[in-house]
Amino acid sequence: MTSEDTGRRLRVVVVGTGMIAAVHVRAARAAGADVLGILGRTAERSAQVAAQLDLPRGYASLDEVIADAPDVVHVCTPNDQHHPQALAVIRAGINVVCEKPLAVSSEQAGELERAAAEAGVVATVPFVYRFHPMVREVRTRIADGDLGRLLAVHGHYLQDWMLDEDSSSWRVDAGSGGLSRAFADIGSHWCDLVEFVIGEPFRSVSAATDIVYPTRPAASGPSFSGSPDPDPIADADTRAEVTTEDTAVATFRTEQGRIGNVVISQVAAGRKNRLWFEVDGTRGSAAFDQEQPESAWFGNDTGAQIVVRDPAQGSPDQRRLAIVPAGHPQGYLDAFAAFVVDTYTAVRTGVAPDGLPTFADGARSARVIDAVVASAADGRWGAIA
Repeated sequence: MTSEDTGRRLRVVVVGTGMIAAVHVRAARAAGADVLGILGRTAERSAQVAAQLDLPRGYASLDEVIADAPDVVHVCTPNDQHHPQALAVIRAGINVVCEKPLAVSSEQAGELERAAAEAGVVATVPFVYRFHPMVREVRTRIADGDLGRLLAVHGHYLQDWMLDEDSSSWRVDAGSGGLSRAFADIGSHWCDLVEFVIGEPFRSVSAATDIVYPTRPAASGPSFSGSPDPDPIADADTRAEVTTEDTAVATFRTEQGRIGNVVISQVAAGRKNRLWFEVDGTRGSAAFDQEQPESAWFGNDTGAQIVVRDPAQGSPDQRRLAIVPAGHPQGYLDAFAAFVVDTYTAVRTGVAPDGLPTFADGARSARVIDAVVASAADGRWGAIA
């Protein structure tokens, strides 16, 4: 690889046809890539979704994708497919973006991390909330010491898409989604974001989880609206036992021994995607809500202020990601596109921009998930490797 960015258009394929796959297609296009096509669970589905997304090709198999030798493959399939598909792509010497959780176990995630390092490919995980400009502003101020010594961190990530007991998805099935659902799906985002912002890892955890409905429809339904071609709605008359959690509460100890706490829920009525955190320090506090991503809250013992995203002021990292003038809102899709832009920059130059989440971060997240699951099962504090 070269350290010079030639700006050439990368050739990209997306594996998966659900809601998040469509987001990857849009982000890849926004980042200036040529999206060659898409791979679904069958050749027919691939062709159907390719037509809906105006893509040149629907692939019949992963072997066909690899034979086309794209620069990057985006893996956006159910969790149990991440490991075999990403590993095949890596072994072919192709750069890869793989959705989180990186795998259904920390062992599989670790294997992917090692394989990517050995192959010398760029391998990233879309922890895209890192790419909200005001997240970078909070991170910079913490690193600069504006908040003083860390005292505590707390927050939540709340959704309501599983509130109805007749709602279901492949994510409910532990065979497809893994032993954890809510925490692996969204708690992983919160933990990655907070560790990224405070610059300090969580080292131990005490967790509790809850399953609010003992059964849900057995067939796979759509995870969210917005999929180009969602699976059929599940039949509520055919039900299966639920073994993955709807809610979770986790208390952490950081490397320096401070306390962190998070509430995770996919059954919080009216909450669509509220990822919120607050960091409290000896000199001040900071809070960020990704549903209001244009601003961050900063407080001290004399008052508080709301700081808005502005490419004309603030930290260099915030200004780099602030792509439109203040008052012209940026949001989730912009953060996702920024993640993809930085991934493609790493592919073209061999140099990863600061803050780019790699398979090392994905493997770290998998270890946190495993520790949460273990603690919830035995009721004890557990170490996070």
